[in-house]
Amino acid sequence: MADSWKILAECSKDEARDALVAYEEDLDWPPEWVVTAMEVADHLPEDWTFEVYLDRKPKPADVQRVAALFPGKAPELVVEKLPKTDWVVESQKGVEPIRAGRFHVRTPEHEPDPDLVDFVIPASQAFGTGQHATTAGCLAMLDLMKRQGVTARNIADIGTGTGLLAFAALNLWPGATATASDIDPVCASVVEDNCALNAVPQGAGPGELTMVIADGMADPLLEARGPYDLFIANILAGPLVELAGPFAAAIPAGGNLLLAGLLETQEPQVRRAYRALGFRLARRLVNGDWSILWLRKSRIR
Repeated sequence: MADSWKILAECSKDEARDALVAYEEDLDWPPEWVVTAMEVADHLPEDWTFEVYLDRKPKPADVQRVAALFPGKAPELVVEKLPKTDWVVESQKGVEPIRAGRFHVRTPEHEPDPDLVDFVIPASQAFGTGQHATTAGCLAMLDLMKRQGVTARNIADIGTGTGLLAFAALNLWPGATATASDIDPVCASVVEDNCALNAVPQGAGPGELTMVIADGMADPLLEARGPYDLFIANILAGPLVELAGPFAAAIPAGGNLLLAGLLETQEPQVRRAYRALGFRLARRLVNGDWSILWLRKSRIR
């Protein structure tokens, strides 16, 4: 097991949020560097830690790159060597299950909730910053869509990661066809394993999930299987804005779009991009600092 390292900053909530925005907008950020930010404790909501995990000893230029994420003077950055372990997996251990709507999502270390729809998602590299807040919000919004009478026959889950949101959508609309995609090739095996673990059938027919690796909509199969009357994109604010056109082209009039992965401060720019393409807000949720948006594509523009 290779050595791993961490660059840590103790900062305010606003500083952490601004640094997250800068990280999301850095298109050249090394994909193997994992970024997390969280409260120090429940009773200290304004005190946060901002951490960057690396698979090698940081160079001075690496520390400077993290410092540059903070506007103005950066807080003190501490470099720590971590034990030889899979720190991505370790970071997920002990995380409490998600309970959202009718869903209960847990790692194998936790017990199922017999009163809820249970999904088991082991720790993996497909987890990302804000995973719990955005995922819980998406699950709650999907549950709300179902209760509000939304019908889904063809589902897309872009930036699927673990496959979880596609699993939840198929549970709510079991007769639908579903396509999940992610830009990260590691997600193909992650989703395959999680399909087996959660008894989600893979295939191209009704009630089955097809997984593709794609950058946005740039995949022939992803394009050919559209249009999608339920389109889920839990990614980042920058890509949500950049991909608004291709996403809109894949959704028919009257279709439903679920967007997440954006901070509440980024919501106006995302909503403007989709409003210009004929989408109107049906409902919004805020979970912590994260916005979850349900948009509908207008039938008449």
